[in-house]
Amino acid sequence: MRVVNKGVQKVDAKALVTGRAVYTNDIASSDSLIVKIVRSPHAHALIKEINTARAEALPGIECVLTYKDCPNKRFTLAGQTYPEPSPYDRLILDQRVRFVGDAVAIVAGTSEAAVKQAMRLIKVKYEVLEPVLDFRTAKDHPILVHPEENWRSLCPVGADNKRNLCAHDVSESGDVDAVLASCDYVIDRVYHTKANQQAMMETFRTYTYMDAYGRLNVVSSTQVPFHVRRILGNALDIPKHKIRVVKPRIGGGFGAKQTSVSEIYPALVTWKTGKPAKLIYTREESLIASSPRHEMEIHVRLGADKEGNIRGIDLYTLSNTGAFGEHGPTTVGLSGHKSIPLYGSAEAFRFSYDVVYTNVMSAGAYRGYGATQGIFALESAVNELAQTLHMDPTVLRAKNMVREGQVMPAYYGETTKSCALDRCLERAKEMIGWDEKYPCYDCGNGKVRGVGVAMAMQGSGISGVDTGAVEIKVNDDGFYSLMIGATDMGTGCDTILTQMAAECLECEMEEIVVHGVDTDNSPYDCGSYASSTTYVTGMAVVKTCETLRKKICERGAEYLGCSADDVEFDGEKVVNLKTKEEITRKEIGNRVMCSSNAPLSATEAFSSPVSPPPFMVGIAEVEIDKETGVVEPIDYAAVVDCGTVVNPNLARVQTEGGIAQGIGMALYEDIVYSEKGKNYSNSFMQYKIPSRLDVGEIRVEFESSYEPTGPFGAKSIGEIVINTPSPAISNAIQNAVGVIVRELPITAEKVYRGMTEKE
Repeated sequence: MRVVNKGVQKVDAKALVTGRAVYTNDIASSDSLIVKIVRSPHAHALIKEINTARAEALPGIECVLTYKDCPNKRFTLAGQTYPEPSPYDRLILDQRVRFVGDAVAIVAGTSEAAVKQAMRLIKVKYEVLEPVLDFRTAKDHPILVHPEENWRSLCPVGADNKRNLCAHDVSESGDVDAVLASCDYVIDRVYHTKANQQAMMETFRTYTYMDAYGRLNVVSSTQVPFHVRRILGNALDIPKHKIRVVKPRIGGGFGAKQTSVSEIYPALVTWKTGKPAKLIYTREESLIASSPRHEMEIHVRLGADKEGNIRGIDLYTLSNTGAFGEHGPTTVGLSGHKSIPLYGSAEAFRFSYDVVYTNVMSAGAYRGYGATQGIFALESAVNELAQTLHMDPTVLRAKNMVREGQVMPAYYGETTKSCALDRCLERAKEMIGWDEKYPCYDCGNGKVRGVGVAMAMQGSGISGVDTGAVEIKVNDDGFYSLMIGATDMGTGCDTILTQMAAECLECEMEEIVVHGVDTDNSPYDCGSYASSTTYVTGMAVVKTCETLRKKICERGAEYLGCSADDVEFDGEKVVNLKTKEEITRKEIGNRVMCSSNAPLSATEAFSSPVSPPPFMVGIAEVEIDKETGVVEPIDYAAVVDCGTVVNPNLARVQTEGGIAQGIGMALYEDIVYSEKGKNYSNSFMQYKIPSRLDVGEIRVEFESSYEPTGPFGAKSIGEIVINTPSPAISNAIQNAVGVIVRELPITAEKVYRGMTEKE
């Protein structure tokens, strides 16, 4: 291939390194009203009185809005395809506040100083209620987080607000209880993963204004522009044709911006006042009132015979969705459906879950989307099984892993048409020197090093749901315009889609101009989430190019005065194979723009009935100080099967970044609440994310399979890369000092306590 599978430079590289990239706040007009949110100091309370008179009288204050000024129509902020599985449980502002940091009032004014002063002048009288803070006791708790009668769930996900249930389900194959009862060994363990923040560089932010036609224009740092349009229509109770959403450059998302966190507040201000407005979350707001990863407790029962053949897996997940249900019913499914299928030899499985409401910050989407939590639990259980069997954990995996051609009952019955997991494991072992280092070796200075392993899988879009579409048109002089609805949030999707188009159209990438998302002009795309862009939107590019090539041949034949069956397009010109007459793409483009010629363009969409999983193996080497329990990452070897690697450079940095985030989840990141529900992790002083100095060496290689349903054989890579560090690091600590920590993060205190208890 000429362009695909090559490490070409990003199409926006020069703009990024020269500081010319345009973000939301760069676009906002200088006369925008400054919007800020007054937030609740209580985890659960009713607003009995709210006095805004003094604040409204302050010079420079345009409006102060409370629940009395908002539609009493519930909606969800989850950026998901309609009908959303997430319950409709929110109001823009509600008389009932459900977590410390919940929105109480919206203040808009001409300056930040005036708005901050007005916020201090608003007097709120609360009736403080008992909160539900322990998610283990939330189900059927006498205190209801959502007692309201207009709460509703559009999809049959097992939700029941009268039981504090956001979702419930059970899926199984075979008689898992009977299989486990007949196993020689059964590992029965409970694992706990805390909530994690995405911590993207650019916080949540939105700019809104009314255009000359009376339409609400929304410029926002979002992963899901088309979903935001629907969410705002529902929330404001206005027709969707009255709303336009534009996505500028995004300074990172990692799933956080798959929830419409900031858009509704300035949109309401602009809709009420007719004036432009902008809201920029502070870092503190992005840490206390955002959409972090779901906290989960996962109970695993894993059965095997004496030879190490895994026969049965029983997994129960309890997920904490917090105050609202965004992504609650969908993240939890991945904790089982994208962990259990890794082991293709199992005779039976059962996967059940409950998702519960509590009075803490609402959870949302984060890279890995539930699979990360489930893989930590199941992979840790497999490592404990290996210890019980006195077996090398890589040997145990090689004996039981899913392989190409196998049907995966726990993965919706799909068949693995592309799987290089076995080669990933062998290559990762070579990279780290597993046979020489396993299980550990003493450094002789009070420190010991150990190695640990984990496998992972993910998906490529949501089968039967996700849709991607593109439009490509030929312009004068023959250059192409590539219009996409997928959102590039730093991942490089603008680049890889351009690569695919250049490969299909046999042109240079410089001859294709890619356009970002504008819901008025872009073809529909569900957005950038669920690892869908390369696979779903990529196939839409391939289909569109095929259609456009056919149209170019037809138009060229028309201009040459011959049949389309007699011509061929080589990327530069259309040639009559009989007479050898030719017309260049440039000439065709210029003639298209003349007279009454119809535009020369094509648009196609793609949605897949399957979601082919990428696979990955990660092996960690860590060093532990036996006197303090401090864990230091030394080396991380990762091998990924994402099908054909469209752009090796971008795929490598995606993998390195995901591994760094996974190391943060494993060792450092922790959201801590007080006994009254106050979030103490409200700055980067309290919420520790790893720097480059905290992750050790990260090495990445690829073992490619070929996915027949994907563009050029490609699968996804965006999310799988975060899934292996937690269980691999846990296993390395287990092999080094014999301590098994089943709750993340794995801190020095937990390791030291474990070593002390062993003594």
